[in-house]
Formats: sequence, C-alpha cells, structure tokens
Amino acid sequence: MTATAPPHAPPELPAARGPLSHAVLRAMRPGHGPAPEVRESAAQAEPYGDDLQLALYVLYELHYRGFAGVPDDREWDPGLLAVRAALEDRFLGALRRDVPCPRDPADVLAELLVEPADTSGSVAHHLHRHADLDLFRQYAALRSLYHLKEADPHAWVLPRLHGEAKAAMAAIEYDEFGAGRADQVHARLFADLMADLDLDPSYGRYLDRAPAQMLAVVNLMSLLGLHRALRGALVGHFAWVEVTSSPGSRRLAAGLRRAGAGPAAQRFYDEHVEADAVHEQVVRHRVVDGLLAAEPDLAADVAFGADATTFTEDRFSSHLLAAWRSGRSALRC
Repeated sequence: MTATAPPHAPPELPAARGPLSHAVLRAMRPGHGPAPEVRESAAQAEPYGDDLQLALYVLYELHYRGFAGVPDDREWDPGLLAVRAALEDRFLGALRRDVPCPRDPADVLAELLVEPADTSGSVAHHLHRHADLDLFRQYAALRSLYHLKEADPHAWVLPRLHGEAKAAMAAIEYDEFGAGRADQVHARLFADLMADLDLDPSYGRYLDRAPAQMLAVVNLMSLLGLHRALRGALVGHFAWVEVTSSPGSRRLAAGLRRAGAGPAAQRFYDEHVEADAVHEQVVRHRVVDGLLAAEPDLAADVAFGADATTFTEDRFSSHLLAAWRSGRSALRC
C-alpha cells in the first residue's frame, strides 16, 4: 500500500486544470499577490467543468483542513472570498437552471423511496453484480473526497435550525460522528475501508485523480452548508443522502463480499445499512417536517436541495459507468 500521510496532516495543493484554478492556487500560496479578479471569466466558464470545479473545491477546502503550506488565515481572505462568490454564482445558477422547477419536498422524497424499474444507470447495482476489487478501488478512491469529510458540512446547519429539526439533526449527526467513539466515526470507517482495499486513506490523497463530476458532488454540499440562506436546501441534500443510503449500501456490501474484500471494507457499508434505515425515518419525519413546520416558506429549497443532489450524483454515476463499460479507468490520469 502507498505510504500514508499523518492522519491529521493537510493535503498538498493539487495541480491546476485551467486558468481559473491556476489563478486561485497561485493566490493561496505564501507570498501571493492580490486575489485575482475572476468575475468575468467565471461567468463564461463551464459551470460543471474541471477548471471551475477544482477552483471552487480548493476554496471550500480552506473551511475544512486547508492545504500544506497555505496559511490558516487565507480561509477568510476577502479577495479569495470574492473569488469564491463569483464561482458559486456560476455553479448555483447552472444548478437552478438544470434541476426541476420547485416541487413539493414530500413528492421528491417519496420518489427516492421507489426502486426504479431500470437500474442500468445505478452504480450500486453495477458494483453489486459485476465489479471486481479494481472497480471498487476506483469507486472508493473517488468517493473518499466525500466520505472522509462525511457529516462535516451537514453539521454547519445545526446553528441555523431550532426545535424539533435541530434536535433530530443533532441526533443523526451524533451517530455519524461515532456516538462518542473515535473509532466509530463514519469517516474513520471509510478510511479503514480504503486501507482494506490497499488504497491510501490520507485525507485528500486522490483529489488530483477525481473528475469534475465528483468535485461537483462535494462542492454542492459545501456550498449548501456554508450559506445560511441555503439551509433548507442543505436539509434536502441531507434527506437525499439518508433516504438513498441504506439500499445502496446493502448492494455495495454484498458486492464487496462477492469480490473478496476484507471485513473492514464490508463493515463501512454494513454499518450504513442499519444506521441509515433508522436515519431515513428520522430525517423525513422530524428534520424535514420539523423544519417546514417552523419555516414553511423553505419547502421549495428543501426540494431543490434533494433534486440538485440527484442531478450531481447522476452525472457522477454516468461518468463512472461510461468509463467502466468501455474498459477505462474512471480516475483522471
């Protein structure tokens, strides 16, 4: 297995993927000049493309663990925050254009509970039925950008909720963070899965290998988590995760057993089968319903958050399946 970094070490800065990410990465380093003016170029950039998504990802990462060699005070640098706002405007504007019109959140969540007749676009079904350990390694390497910070962006919504929604959200987050046990934190369990699959579990290790579709999945939850105005959408995102997790995790756990993975790899998904079956009920009936009882005007935002998650996850799934069905790696070279 590749040598790992110390468990709390920040990752190295990635390589740029275009002029936007090049300018952002340069501005983050010590001895930088002023942050670049990117509003015009951001407005013309491909909103789901590698350059914008990487630039946005590294700016968001300043609110998580940061990067080696980047001063901590860059997190609140006014120039970088202005750059982030321009990139967010482009990304969020594209999402609002591309996801369905405002819908009833109850209808959105009910649809997620129904197994589609056609499962050809499902990564979980594909891995369950067809994958060897190499495909599981690719999947785990890419999903590590999400799962090694699992539950962190959702915790940002807690100060923005109250009453029933806050109490229920905190209860679920307590489980996600190991119910008081460090070795049970879900991000730690995913790191154990990676080690079991002979992957490097260091935080951010596979950023350079992740395509724009995966970056957009992570950027969506960071975007929603960091903005109080989008708290309803973050609850919708969280509901999507909990409603869809248990059946998908059951298939992934079975696929890992079939492929011959070790117990640590299987355990991560086995844990989510049981835990998220309970969380699904809590998030629908206490978090979502509690939020909307207190703030009914956020209904459209909750639906948008869930639908935007479907949109970004479907784009990532399409990337994975297209690569695998053509015999290619889903990781960037």
